[in-house]
Amino acid sequence: QVELVESGGGLVQAGGSLRLSCLASGRTFRNYAMGWFRQAPGKEREFVAAISRSGGSTHYEDSVKGRFTMSRDNAKNTVYLQMNSLKPEDTAVYYCAAGVDIGAVLRGTAYWGQGTQVTVSS
Repeated sequence: QVELVESGGGLVQAGGSLRLSCLASGRTFRNYAMGWFRQAPGKEREFVAAISRSGGSTHYEDSVKGRFTMSRDNAKNTVYLQMNSLKPEDTAVYYCAAGVDIGAVLRGTAYWGQGTQVTVSS
């Protein structure tokens, strides 16, 4: 089992940047693929990005490609989501997820954090 704690959310103007972090507990962090999801008010939770266990492979939802970058530091048990050129439609609660592989993350069969709020003003 792994516990996840997100941080780095906040209020930013459109065009600005934020970097989210997700700290994972346990010594087996490198055994998990990781993902970021988001949920806007009144909408279902949606996939944002995922990264393989080694960090060698990443996947992004189309609307964030070229703006968001996901990375991981296995020595620090942490994954990051660098978000640039933010838009008001990026406003949501962002959740970190861990799964045995990227497929598990994408299917939602994963461990979840509590989320961090990102608000982008126009």
